[in-house]
Amino acid sequence: MAITLKKGNTFNLTKKEPTLKKIMIGLGWEVKQGNALDLDASIFMINNKGKLPQDEYFIFYNNLQSPDGAVKHTGDNRTGAGDDDDEMVLANLDAISSNVSEILIIVSIHDAEARRHNFGMLTDAYIRILDMETKREILRYDLDAEYPTNTDIEFGRIRKEENEWIFVASGIGGNKGLQGYVDTYA
Repeated sequence: MAITLKKGNTFNLTKKEPTLKKIMIGLGWEVKQGNALDLDASIFMINNKGKLPQDEYFIFYNNLQSPDGAVKHTGDNRTGAGDDDDEMVLANLDAISSNVSEILIIVSIHDAEARRHNFGMLTDAYIRILDMETKREILRYDLDAEYPTNTDIEFGRIRKEENEWIFVASGIGGNKGLQGYVDTYA
């Protein structure tokens, strides 16, 4: 049975799931009736200085794979239609470059400012992690409806501490857009 996390909770993937190697990070949401939004999941693989080791460690709809081959975005879902994960990222934890100490999972709304879109137009946003070998959901973090004016959210982080991977249910809303994150971590 999957562990349900609340904002700020952590889950030590290495200690609690010692055989875990390959994961799927599933991100989902429902668009409220009468709205049409294009959300984009992005991954920032950062080093211990809080920066991308190289630009290619920014994984998004125009760069679907990290240079070490360990993280792969499965592609952009422009409508959010359907009941399952809207966007997915696959990761092989053992293959992640040693110069990466943290993986940030960001979801932003495409052209949010120009289109006057925000997360208040969504419901049921979540992030979950599955063990790819067993297809078992390990953990899930359902974001509360506390982001009515935000255009981007850090759903979670997976950080490496002393060779252990730890998931953090961060749930940090913002309005800087995808470019703002690039400016912060590049």
